[in-house]
Amino acid sequence: MALLKANKDLISAGRQEFSVLLNQQVFNDPLISEEDMVTVVEDWMNFYINYYRQQVTGEPQERDRALQELRQELNTLANPFLAKYRDFLKSHEPPSHPPPSS
Repeated sequence: MALLKANKDLISAGRQEFSVLLNQQVFNDPLISEEDMVTVVEDWMNFYINYYRQQVTGEPQERDRALQELRQELNTLANPFLAKYRDFLKSHEPPSHPPPSS
């Protein structure tokens, strides 16, 4: 079953808005843990899902499918963002020093 055009447009808008949100993030002090950043991103995703839940159209099955597709799209955007944050955290770790040789 194909998504309704209106729902496709909403998914596209949500994807674009979420992408803008992620691109606006600036990583700086104080740093938060990777786990906390995952929680923040999940909260943002839930916010978007709940916002668009009120706007999707069609039968309940169509609405659920549209929201599921929106969640997949947001996850697709979130994964590279979280990888970038993980790399950022690694670049700010103090260098590990080998143990002194005896």
